[in-house]
Amino acid sequence: MGKWLRRIRGAIGTGLTWAAAWGGAGTLVMLGFLLRTGSRPDAPVPLMFAAAGFVAGLLFSGVLALVEGRRRFDQMSLRRFAAWGAAGGFLLAAAFVLAVSLSGDPGFLLNLVVVGPVFALAAAGSAAGSLALARRAQDRELLETTEDVTAVGFRARHP
Repeated sequence: MGKWLRRIRGAIGTGLTWAAAWGGAGTLVMLGFLLRTGSRPDAPVPLMFAAAGFVAGLLFSGVLALVEGRRRFDQMSLRRFAAWGAAGGFLLAAAFVLAVSLSGDPGFLLNLVVVGPVFALAAAGSAAGSLALARRAQDRELLETTEDVTAVGFRARHP
């Protein structure tokens, strides 16, 4: 049971991290709109981007747990990690376009062709950033628990 709770906590943490990053991107989009038009958009753009980022992070965590569940972060390549992020982002785009298209819009595939790559690229970048942060945290934890710097792969400094 502890393994599943750790995975759920990790998925929520990933979702929150992605929500913060995507919310920041939404803030930049809103500021660009404000500078260009001189007025604020009616929709809460940063909040909408943050919600999409949270769901994308959860989907990515689910895809990663299903496909790479037994591997550690140091065993995964950045390219493969980003590819799974892109898959999760594309799944989110497909679900979003399908939900919007339920009103009878026949342009489902056209909308998916437009929205899918945008979400996939955003999620791939978020996944790559997540792996970089996770590796950095692992390296820092390893350095704190190890007294011998040569065991970690660093050379000792000689004066």
